[in-house]
Amino acid sequence: MTAPLIAIYGAYGHTGRLVAAELLARGQDLLLAGRDPRALDALATELDAPGRVRTRTAPLDDTAALHEITRDARVIVHCAGPFSRTGDPVAAAAVAGGCHYIDHAVESHHVKHLFDAYQAPARGADITMIPGLSFYGGLGDLLASAVTTGLTALDRVVVGYAVSGWRLTTGAKDTAAQLFAETDRITFSDGAHHIGYVEPGNAVFAFPPPLGPRTVIAPFPSCDIVTIPRHVPARNVDLRLTAATFEEPRVFDSEDIDAADRARTDFTVAVQAVGEPGTPGAHGHATGRDLWRAGALASVEAAVRIAAGDGPAKTGVLSTAEAFPAGPFLRDLERLGAFTLTLPDGPPRER
Repeated sequence: MTAPLIAIYGAYGHTGRLVAAELLARGQDLLLAGRDPRALDALATELDAPGRVRTRTAPLDDTAALHEITRDARVIVHCAGPFSRTGDPVAAAAVAGGCHYIDHAVESHHVKHLFDAYQAPARGADITMIPGLSFYGGLGDLLASAVTTGLTALDRVVVGYAVSGWRLTTGAKDTAAQLFAETDRITFSDGAHHIGYVEPGNAVFAFPPPLGPRTVIAPFPSCDIVTIPRHVPARNVDLRLTAATFEEPRVFDSEDIDAADRARTDFTVAVQAVGEPGTPGAHGHATGRDLWRAGALASVEAAVRIAAGDGPAKTGVLSTAEAFPAGPFLRDLERLGAFTLTLPDGPPRER
């Protein structure tokens, strides 16, 4: 029996290569796609799996070529950012081809756009679309859901990302420049999303030991600000990233480093859920190395499940935690070596 075909758009970038290698190791047949035919052919040769890997050149302005990809594949994993520029053409092709869609976006406006514009088309095409299924965004979304399971009256959920050794790819650097320049930020307070100017600043977030309290960027403009309020009953959601992450040498001058050096990241993602007065809260975290691999494993796990018919029962645009039960999904990623988890044990405690 032939394995379902999974396409990877932007396959020759760092994340795309990780996704391709992991999918191939799991026995999937691959369609490597992107704008550069020579880079696609080189990656196919490197993967060395004749008969299981094919390539397709598809510039973003070539609608016909994109539609050919999504007609042939059961799932497409979109890895080529910035997604504010690349997301719409691939998402539209997924709908047209009846192909399930996953992307690695961090940009909150792109993710909000997919929820706003593609919900009805995705349901009409009987497909699932999961934007922001990566380290930033996807992991925070899953952790927030797992930590708050069973809680019904939350004042605030805070997601803190502590990252050291992050070395930006060209796509990540372009995305970071866009996010730093953004004046209309998406926030969530008093039970509603707001879009407008927010004065960036610093705060202090208490990460679990051995990190402890750290100075953080507040707010951190990641897409889990869009997704978490969809399934977590909190009046306020805040995202934070350690300020030191962008102060390290070479963080912005690292497009050409090798994969081994890029993998030398250390991370902790922590969630603090604060209950309304007199109601319980909870906390939990994930700690690991190589945030790129953690994000790739998350999207691969989702793609393999969907391709095998084990995806979410409902179609449409979903957050990661809406698509899959958060606790079990995180535990599966932990078994794959993505990170080590600490989640609430037993019923929530009063604070």
